[in-house]
Amino acid sequence: MMAGMLVAFSVTPLGAGDAVGDLVAEAVRVVRASGLPNRTDAMFTTIEGEWDEVMAVVKQAVDAVAAHAPRVSVTLKADVRPGVTGALEAKVEHIERRLAQP
Repeated sequence: MMAGMLVAFSVTPLGAGDAVGDLVAEAVRVVRASGLPNRTDAMFTTIEGEWDEVMAVVKQAVDAVAAHAPRVSVTLKADVRPGVTGALEAKVEHIERRLAQP
């Protein structure tokens, strides 16, 4: 069975001057172009898919930043759940349902 997973990651360019936000936007552009389910917030981008496809997108996002920065820091957290899909939305929906209860 394939390993479904969520990966939350951040890519931080180091030594690139004040253009940090512009370079991070390039990483997010790569993620969104992948076609995989994803969500970006103020600290992380989360992407859902199978191990090889998710890790390939993370690498492409890092490469997009590394093309313009002498050094890149990557923080990554993964939730590997074989056979599970739709977790990106389901986890948030579960919390929202709980919050709606008195």
